[in-house]
Amino acid sequence: MRFVYWASMGLVAVFFLAGCGNFWQAPSSSSSGCTSNCTTLSSGFFYVLDQATNQIISYQISSGSLTAVGSPLTVPASPLAMTVAPNNDFLYVSTLSGIFAYSISSGALTLENSSQAIVSDPAAAMVIDSTDSWLIESSGSTGFLYAVPIDSTTGLQNTSAANCTKTSPICQVTLTGASINQIAISPNNDYVFVAAGTNGTQAFTFTAGNADPFGAAATSGFNPVNATSGAALSVAVDPSNRLLYVGEAAVFTSGGGLRVFTIASGGALKEISGSPYSSGGSGPHAILPKSTADYVYVANWQGTSSGTINGFAINDTNGTFSLTSTSSTATTVVEPRGLVEDSEDNFVIAAGAASSPYLDAYTFDTTTASKLDFALSSSSYAGFAVAANQP
Repeated sequence: MRFVYWASMGLVAVFFLAGCGNFWQAPSSSSSGCTSNCTTLSSGFFYVLDQATNQIISYQISSGSLTAVGSPLTVPASPLAMTVAPNNDFLYVSTLSGIFAYSISSGALTLENSSQAIVSDPAAAMVIDSTDSWLIESSGSTGFLYAVPIDSTTGLQNTSAANCTKTSPICQVTLTGASINQIAISPNNDYVFVAAGTNGTQAFTFTAGNADPFGAAATSGFNPVNATSGAALSVAVDPSNRLLYVGEAAVFTSGGGLRVFTIASGGALKEISGSPYSSGGSGPHAILPKSTADYVYVANWQGTSSGTINGFAINDTNGTFSLTSTSSTATTVVEPRGLVEDSEDNFVIAAGAASSPYLDAYTFDTTTASKLDFALSSSSYAGFAVAANQP
């Protein structure tokens, strides 16, 4: 799953902070901060929302150096979230004026639909199913989770799709509460999960091939471990459809935690023995299951100090799962809000907007499993969200 939704992700509230003198500066052509054993690897394309300038910047790491692809594009209104379609042909950006579609060509972006929003909802979080047929999104304020049919060729809303109602092709299911932090869909498209703050985590069955993918919308869910001050901040699904990961605040007196559930047939969720695990910070705002499905990384806030990225090894003993902390913590940006793996599986990229630097990139250590080695950083933007092309 290679998408980052937004700020809280604040991915709960979106924070618009001043930065970079309110202007965009081209990134350096060389790595920042790496002085020895610097990488020469290259990445796939990834995208950053600059909340200081309301711009999207396309990036690529080329031979270890951060490079902008084309010129930054100003979004039509203050940005809230973004996600890349699995076919890597389209980037969707949610703003206060609705959701806009951008076509992707060699990393460069072009605003489609005559510069008009394809959906009017100012979504706080979004995700695209693996068939590139549904944009699943919610602002939270309406009390609904929406599934918008999209055309995988044009990237626009598919208005000819079979109607979910007599008047609209957009499908919906009722949410509990109005706080939305993140949305994730299982790789097999069977389930959608919503991290809904103090209302906990909500789960919905999903069938991409149906006119109404929610159908009867059999639901399940669970509240935060700490019912008084806990909140579901982030959510992700194992690439092999085995496990659901949920990042919660205030799980422990020392901070947040990572909860892990097996996903059974029919969507039944069972928390594994040993869960929750300490995430190593005050708030686990981003979760990244590695594409190889053997590790999961959690980006944590540490108050006003630099954040951390903690790794866990995933152990599977005849279908009985456990996690082991790898004790290889990486220091990262203050208040990390986004965490992605690039499409070449060479880099992990973290983004935050609290203070400079706003972006850090890491490579996978070649001798110590799960360890992240610092590669470069950037202070060229005040970015709060990052999304990457998928492999």
